[in-house]
Amino acid sequence: MQAVCWFGKHDVRVENVDEPEIVNPRDAIVRVTSTAICGSDIHLYDGAIPTMQNGDILGHEFMGEVVELGSAVKTLKVGDRVVVPFPIACGRCWFCQRGDFALCDNSNPNAWMAEKHYGHSCAGIFGYSHMLGGYAGGQAEYVRVPFADVGPFKVEQGLPDEKVLFLTDIFPTGYQAAEYCNIQRGDTIAVWGCGPVGQFAIRSAFLLRAGRVFAIDDIPERLEMAEEGGAEPIDFDHETILEVLEEATGGMGPDACIDAVGLEAHGLSIGALYDRLKTTTYMATDRISVLRQAIQACRKSGTVSVPGVYAGYADKFPLGAAFGKGLTIRTGQTHVQRYMPKLMEHIEKGDIDPSFVITHRLPLARAREAYDTFHHKRDGCVKVVMTP
Repeated sequence: MQAVCWFGKHDVRVENVDEPEIVNPRDAIVRVTSTAICGSDIHLYDGAIPTMQNGDILGHEFMGEVVELGSAVKTLKVGDRVVVPFPIACGRCWFCQRGDFALCDNSNPNAWMAEKHYGHSCAGIFGYSHMLGGYAGGQAEYVRVPFADVGPFKVEQGLPDEKVLFLTDIFPTGYQAAEYCNIQRGDTIAVWGCGPVGQFAIRSAFLLRAGRVFAIDDIPERLEMAEEGGAEPIDFDHETILEVLEEATGGMGPDACIDAVGLEAHGLSIGALYDRLKTTTYMATDRISVLRQAIQACRKSGTVSVPGVYAGYADKFPLGAAFGKGLTIRTGQTHVQRYMPKLMEHIEKGDIDPSFVITHRLPLARAREAYDTFHHKRDGCVKVVMTP
């Protein structure tokens, strides 16, 4: 079969690889009908995530048709159409029983690697390094889905792939980011980063009854998409973020701030240039200029929600500001399985059509081009969907 494989920094190739097989009674084999490139995949593409190996199959946003089942899977049948969440969860451990599926204790066979870095391991993730399980990803014609009696979410034949594909990751991730803000009716929210997760965080904030949402970016097409979703755009190349937010909120600051950028934040501020120097010289792993801004901007006793991926160590974290202002900071991988039923209801009721975010559609065979376009944000690219 064809699959998108990683071979180093900025080197992805479509290769012919062996088709997956059932290895555990709780497995399923899914024929992929749609798959997407996530902003988190760009961290792999940029070489920012450790423990990748040449030939690893990428991709954690995918859906398709069940073509084979292990003997223990009773919740699915061959021919079912399913959306597959990116965190792999056993459904039985202490964390899964609490609905914290992205913290599953049993789905990462390489937990010892993550424990060395973080003290404990989160769940295994499709196509996202050997530290997080070494699982083959879904940018392929077929994929093995472990714990298939827990993860895959069945969808009706009448709904096109593009309306439900993003239940795999970016819609729940944006929604969890907004939910973590503890939004009260009429609250003001500021979202840094208008990529796919930021776009869904904006729309989710309105679903949760926010009054105003500010969208912060420097890419015109992304700001325009955010404005179409009801947000008030701030172009940080031409406006001073903190001044705009202070003025708009009567000096208080937003009730909550969302960092939808993560470890590869960029910009020309002193903080952003400092971060670039530190990471270039391997004295830090993550660039946190956006997180600093969010902490600085947020009102006292507010919340900073962080769906953007961070991987290691950062410098000049403003802990004093977070402490002095009494901020709540909430982070973490998304518990996708927790949100899928609720968000499917929003789609079915017409509250949101997640396909709004798609700007580029390409066959899987053109994945190399797709990664390059997404990485450089060429041609107004916000989201790429590929079909095998």
